[in-house]
Amino acid sequence: MIYPIVIYGATALKNPSAPIEKDSIDVKQLSADMLATMDAANGVGLAAPQIGMNIRMFVVDASPWAEEDPSLEGFRKTFINAEIYEYGDEEDYFSEGCLSLPGLYEDVKRPTSIRIRYVDENWEEHDEFYDGFAARVIQHEYDHLEGKVFTDRLSPLRKKLVRNKLLGFTKGKYSAAYRTK
Repeated sequence: MIYPIVIYGATALKNPSAPIEKDSIDVKQLSADMLATMDAANGVGLAAPQIGMNIRMFVVDASPWAEEDPSLEGFRKTFINAEIYEYGDEEDYFSEGCLSLPGLYEDVKRPTSIRIRYVDENWEEHDEFYDGFAARVIQHEYDHLEGKVFTDRLSPLRKKLVRNKLLGFTKGKYSAAYRTK
């Protein structure tokens, strides 16, 4: 099933998400649906709040960037009940966009490495280290679980400069090549 993407201004994007209890939902099916939704929208990641579900789950696929960074080969994963528990000391800026903010791109400063605990769609536990682009994608999606979008990480001046664009999203003034709600 391809879900419509929730656009900036929706309550689901502002609220922290609840943990998922094992066997409470079909996470394998939801993972497949979220990956299909992300693929249909040409995204790199998709968090459950972006389809209107405030649960702690997100999917990522950075494998198309494997030519530039071989460590991204096969990097297509599902993260359930994730907890980033360590951030690296180094930070850098990178231009980010978001399916929930179509057409808006801004340089966002984030740590270049993380450690994260999560379970996958088979309820197998993982404790992993990521750096570079993988760490950035994970942090972006993780923010959605915390009720944040990438514009929340902008400086006050940058926020002021994109304010009208953000207001436009809340009034339905945007264009997207995928289904939205």
